[in-house]
Amino acid sequence: MKITDIRCARIGRSPVIRVLTDEGIDGFAEIEHSKAYVAHTLDVYRPLLLGADPTQVERCMLRIRRMGASKPWGAVVSAIEIALWDVAGKALGVPVHRLLGGKVRDRIRVYNGGVRTSLGAHTPEDYAASMAYMAAAPENFSIIKEGVGLHGFMAPHTPDFLYNDLREGPLHPNRGSLTPSGISRIVDAVAAMKDTLGPHRRLALDMGPGWTVPDAIRVLRELEQFDIAWAEDILTGDFVPWNDAAGYREITTATTVPTHTGEQLYLRHNFRELIETRAVRVIGPDPGDVGGLAELKWIAEFADLYGVGIAPHGVSNGLLGLAALIQVSATLPDNLIAFEYPLATDTWWYDIVDGLTEPIVTDGYVTVGDRPGLGVEFDRAAASAYLDPADAGFFDWTTAEE
Repeated sequence: MKITDIRCARIGRSPVIRVLTDEGIDGFAEIEHSKAYVAHTLDVYRPLLLGADPTQVERCMLRIRRMGASKPWGAVVSAIEIALWDVAGKALGVPVHRLLGGKVRDRIRVYNGGVRTSLGAHTPEDYAASMAYMAAAPENFSIIKEGVGLHGFMAPHTPDFLYNDLREGPLHPNRGSLTPSGISRIVDAVAAMKDTLGPHRRLALDMGPGWTVPDAIRVLRELEQFDIAWAEDILTGDFVPWNDAAGYREITTATTVPTHTGEQLYLRHNFRELIETRAVRVIGPDPGDVGGLAELKWIAEFADLYGVGIAPHGVSNGLLGLAALIQVSATLPDNLIAFEYPLATDTWWYDIVDGLTEPIVTDGYVTVGDRPGLGVEFDRAAASAYLDPADAGFFDWTTAEE
């Protein structure tokens, strides 16, 4: 078998990678919709893989892996890797988890991820209402994550939040020392959320990036009373193209609240110091950014040796990303806590992808299936209706060689 083409098209808002082969087997992967602009880099990788055997996944990845970078610039490399596993699984008639060593669990805990509601004015009462909404969700999540501090929009909705002037714009642009009113708003919001959730659901906090180490230590010590599942990306993370293992370790050793980071990191090399120094208690690589499924599994196993937990990221990875998360999470060691549950970017995605269970989440868990490849397939006729006219040939079999 050999690769005859690699394509990318937008289906709705989501870029989708398709790997074609000369044996009529193809594989798919989805890129997070907020990173659609990286899809043009596919032209760098396609020539390096044409003619290669897609079932030799690692050999293919050795041709392109060095050419990725931190979020968002590892997204195309990661998507190609996932699509290659999809091809290999279909070619052999087995699910991807069999190729990654086999599943060690039949169901996987997930946390809310894409299941969210508006926070209005971002008062403690609004945060409590958000928890009531998510606790009542039919998925029955046992871990619920919410953004506070410098993650999301608490800061611009709280007067006198930072000593610095606030910057406008997306992707969490603020950084610096919190004022007493900023710290009070965070603590009060967490108290309100935990009061609503009660003792049997755990609250995870997405908190940064951008905090100072002293503020992080002070606030996390105040939050110890609330049984927080983890404090995520408080120093670096998301789209920050570096890491601060020393800073995280200083915080981690000063509080009992588990620290968490890693969604923006690309490849195992950038997790090494975090794990070897036990700088955080939990890592959160994203299969769509870290280099793919095998890379994520290697990192999870390495972290397990050091007693570091893993809660993979994936909030905007869509239904193909969900399928990929299920396949790899089924094979991870016992340091797996839960993965972040992504929703489709548009509701009609549930009509064009077959293979997911109905309902997808039951009592906070997803079920691991045994269909070949990623376990899902497009209804190609239905999906074609959502292609941009320029991508009308995405699902056909005419290749560059023809």
